[in-house]
Amino acid sequence: MKIAIIGGGNLGAAIAEGLLAAGYCDPSSLIVTRRNTAALASLAARGVQITSDNNLAIAEAGIVILAVKPYNYEEILGALKTSLNPAQHLLVSVVTGVWMQQLANVLGTGFPLVRAMPNTAIAIRQSMTCLSFSNTSTQQIEQVIQLFDQLGRTVIIDEQLMDAATVLGACGTAFAMRYIRANIQGGIEIGFDAQTASLIAAQTVMGAAELLLQTGSHPEKEIDKVTTPKGCTIAGLNEMEHQGFSSSLIRGITVSYNKIVK
Repeated sequence: MKIAIIGGGNLGAAIAEGLLAAGYCDPSSLIVTRRNTAALASLAARGVQITSDNNLAIAEAGIVILAVKPYNYEEILGALKTSLNPAQHLLVSVVTGVWMQQLANVLGTGFPLVRAMPNTAIAIRQSMTCLSFSNTSTQQIEQVIQLFDQLGRTVIIDEQLMDAATVLGACGTAFAMRYIRANIQGGIEIGFDAQTASLIAAQTVMGAAELLLQTGSHPEKEIDKVTTPKGCTIAGLNEMEHQGFSSSLIRGITVSYNKIVK
């Protein structure tokens, strides 16, 4: 099955690169569109079909990934409407803030639709991608999960939770980066050079996350393993909590969410 990516910007190109790196599909079965096709020269050199013609791109495709800007999705989708066939095409939208009902308003009811919300780690195939489906078959659902599993991890959620998923999974990247940056600054203050502090901080966070993902353990269980009585870890944790560490993070998440839904 050929995959057409409509919009070869940062996200669209990252999806294509990730699928190639994973060996998910042959380069010739990938079609990526962009007005400035020269910007996709690296993909073209690897055998990916590049075009500025969206209708041409979807002609032989089965999966169509819509990766355009939110402000022009309606215009682009409207121009594709006569070429899109619900019996042939599955539309996967990674357009931020656009609901499946809005897509259906353009395409008509009954069209198989997927809304996907990845994060920026998709560029290194470590995305957390949230998925919602409408009018899709079991086979189509499995195809989409398999596709995005090449680019990180996936979870199916109710579309009503997409705004919340944006905060937790996309804004959450920035929140995690801010923690790592603070960790680096603390590391420098206690004696490390910036490069070494950065390595230790980033690898420690990655290792902590992998512990939870691979073992299914709870964070508090892993915390208990490294907090000995009267030890330095519990002293540091307690001081952070006295300064509002957990509460400020929770408040930040809820403020971000309220900003989206207003």
